[in-house]
Amino acid sequence: MAKTDLIGGSLWEQYSQKVNDRMTNPRHMGEITHEEAQKMGAKLIVADYGAEVCGDAIRLYWAVDEKNGKILSAKYKTFGCGTAIASSDVMAEMCIGKTVDEALKITNLDVEMALRDDKDTEAIPPQKMHCSVMAYDVIKKAASIFKNVDMSALQDEEIVCECARVSLRTIKDVIRINDLKTVEEITQYTKAGAFCKSCIRPGGHEKRRHYLVDILKEVRAKMGNEQKTRFMETRDFKSSNLIQKHKLVEEMLNDKVRPNLLVEGGNLEVVDMKENGDVTEVYVRYLGSCQGCPSSLTGTQKYIEDTLRQELNESIAVVVV
Repeated sequence: MAKTDLIGGSLWEQYSQKVNDRMTNPRHMGEITHEEAQKMGAKLIVADYGAEVCGDAIRLYWAVDEKNGKILSAKYKTFGCGTAIASSDVMAEMCIGKTVDEALKITNLDVEMALRDDKDTEAIPPQKMHCSVMAYDVIKKAASIFKNVDMSALQDEEIVCECARVSLRTIKDVIRINDLKTVEEITQYTKAGAFCKSCIRPGGHEKRRHYLVDILKEVRAKMGNEQKTRFMETRDFKSSNLIQKHKLVEEMLNDKVRPNLLVEGGNLEVVDMKENGDVTEVYVRYLGSCQGCPSSLTGTQKYIEDTLRQELNESIAVVVV
């Protein structure tokens, strides 16, 4: 299924072909019985993990060779959405043939990357990223049962958001990979900070060592303007797909346009993008004081369009809705 319309099209178009395939044709859904494990000369491990963030749950089955710790077979059952099925299916597949210690190195980002059709296009919408986090956590649960230790003993990464079980490394990686600029975006991608909110900034009901606002500031500082410039120079807007173009447009609006609108109490949002022949149409909606402003359909629109054309490509047309 082609991804033709990021905002206005079908929800299915926000998922990769691989996700759609795994949703409808899972390879590893099911269970492993004690008898089946015994026939393989393996120990059966059954691990349950529930995601409080969305009510989904997963049961993971491993048949593990106790002599070398190799996972000979992996299956799962999941009670959740199609994204949970796809993430769990790929996670189980990635475990097979690995030792338990090697499986522990699989992260939720590895699961999401394995579901991408191409390395630059996300496999799932940001709000569904927590499904791959659940697959990541159930591995640790299964490993803790096999090793007969508490799950916390295997946690080599510091958890920042206890509600969504999101680690410091995951948050940093998500910021870098997706070039995130706000705490709200971090929450969209990982669900960190979506619930009790004590991990967002100091002053919550529970004191934290790390807060999202500080992590974001630190990572963005390390990324630096130089990295961002290199990113922009290596991306050809005209040959990018619509999702990549959307990212570039949003980045340029954040840098060049929104700061000037915010000074006057205004703002805008991109509500759709479409290809119309050789022209990329960017549909925007005004917010705040920009709504109803006499110049919104003349000077402001021209300013936005000229900025995008100058910084990205001449083929851009801005449409106010």
